[in-house]
This record gives sequence, C-alpha cells and structure tokens, in this order.
Amino acid sequence: MKALYAYGAKDLRLEDCNAPEPGKGEVSIALLRGGICGSDLHYFNHGGFGTVRLKQPMILGHEVSGRVTALGAGVVDLAIGDLVAVSPSRPCGDCGECLRGLPNHCLNMRFYGSAMPFPHIQGAFREALIADARQCVLANGLTASEAAMAEPLAVCLHAVRQAGGLTGTRVLVTGCGPIGVLTICAARRAGAAEIIATDISDRALDYARSAGADVTVNTANTPDALAPYQRAKGCVDVLFECSGAEPALRAAIPALRPRGQIVQLGLSGDMTLPMMAITAKELRLTGSFRFHEEFATAVTLMLKGLIDVKPLLTHTFPLADYAAAFATAADRAQSMKVHLTFADA
Repeated sequence: MKALYAYGAKDLRLEDCNAPEPGKGEVSIALLRGGICGSDLHYFNHGGFGTVRLKQPMILGHEVSGRVTALGAGVVDLAIGDLVAVSPSRPCGDCGECLRGLPNHCLNMRFYGSAMPFPHIQGAFREALIADARQCVLANGLTASEAAMAEPLAVCLHAVRQAGGLTGTRVLVTGCGPIGVLTICAARRAGAAEIIATDISDRALDYARSAGADVTVNTANTPDALAPYQRAKGCVDVLFECSGAEPALRAAIPALRPRGQIVQLGLSGDMTLPMMAITAKELRLTGSFRFHEEFATAVTLMLKGLIDVKPLLTHTFPLADYAAAFATAADRAQSMKVHLTFADA
C-alpha cells in the first residue's frame, strides 16, 4: 500500500508501506478521508514547528476516517463495513500522567504523525491502517469527510472544557482557521452569549460569521477594532487564542476583563507575553493541548446534528495529488479544510 511520508521541508514522498494483519484488540481500516492539519503544514513547510524537527522520514496525518475491513481477536463492538472516526490519541494508560487522569499528557503517547518523540510516531495518511479498536468511534450516519473532522472538533471541545462554564459569557476567538471556526461552534454549543472573532482574512471571517460569531473583525484593516471592548478594564470573559501569533494575543489582552481567562490553542513557537498586564488584571492563562475523551463527544455532536462541520470542507484531492492538496491547504485565500481521499466513501 501507499503512504505519504515527510522527509523534510518541502519534501513529501508517496511510497510503499507495509500492511500488517490486525492483532488482538485491533482492526484493519481502509482509509477514506484524511484532513490536512496545521501541524502537517508545519512539517511540510518548515520540517517541524517550534523546537520539534523531523529527524527521520515520517508518515503524516492524524485526522482520518475509514471502513473496517478486518477484525482482530476479541473485537466485538465493531463490524466489517462500519464507518469509523479514528482517534490519533493513543495514551499508554499506565504512566503517571495517565493514572492522574491526564491521558492527553501521557508520557508514552503514540499520537499519529508526531515528531515530538524519537523514533517518530508514524501517521495515518496511508491506504490502510491497523488501529486499536478502542481508538475507533462508530460514525455510521456521517459522511466519511464529516467523520474525519472529529479530531479537530475534539481539540476545540477540549479547549472549551479548559475554559470552564461558558453560559452567558462574552467570548473572543483570535484566528479563524479550522480550529478557530470550530471553537466558535463549540463555544456557542456551550452557551456563550456573544462571540467576537478576529482574523486578518475577510474570507476566514466569513466562515466565522457562518459558524455563529456575532461580531467579526479584520484586524489588518482595522487595527483598533477591539477598542470598544477595551473600555475601562475590558469586558471579554474568555479569550480562545487560536492563531499562535503573538500580535493577536497582545491585541486581545486589553479587551479581557479583570480575572478573565486566556485559553491558548495556537501552536507556532514561543511568545513573549505582556506579563505586567496579565498580572495587573489577574488574568488566568491556560494552555489547551490535544484531547482524549472529547473525541467520542465530537462524533456524537455531529451525529445528533448539534454541530455542523460540512461548511468547512472546501477541497478534496486524491492521495496521488498530495502536492496540489498541500499547496491548496497552505493558501488561506483558497481553502478552509482540505481532505485527501484514499478511496470512494
């Protein structure tokens, strides 16, 4: 079978990969759809992100769905032909962090397509995948493309959980790529009363508005557009920073009320923070990293029609056209979420 490897910056190769049989507790899955994530783009464009760098060829991809084609011994909750969303989160369950109830911080995490550990954890952009049955969430009733959106939606659900209760709050979302737009969906579902969204792209803000943002602000065209929210000591309760851009975070802090909360999702390297403002306002700064149990919740919300991800799906490309797919995904003027297709759904 074929798999998509990253060798370094601007060096993707479609190469052969072994296709083993499923073992005990495992299933074989024929991949149908795979979403190109921001981290995939960082590996493609820069060979990594922050201090994380590719040190060996690595299969990319962690937002995938497919159909079960074979069952290993002991698998009883899945059947051949089932459509499944495949969680890339594979904590060990035995380390100190797992035992403390923090599986997303597992010391032995095997998260698909991650160069954080070495040897790297190979990803899921391959024609067939062997997965633990416990990673697979039944998605019968969704399209394969919707099922492949469970991973980014789970990231946003975890961030909303980090913020605590949102009922009746005023929320600011900075950065309206797929994660920002899905955070708007998740915050609205969690009860946010008003959602303000900022970006430097009018097209991205159109998606934010469609997802439920009450106010959208292009900070490139109107740098002082958040001024009405900065009066007195600010009036925003929660900031979800989804861009990973230091200027976005700095511009948002004056709009936060005293004892407001910052939830940082965006990952693009270290930032220099205005600690005096954070201290003087008694702001809470919370990181949000990956997810675990929220993955199944993401599938449930889509199956019940409570969150609609379809408007974000702008392009699909066959796996063989990976170069065009990555070029399109990297061009925010063209795309929101780009999927690779491995087979017909």
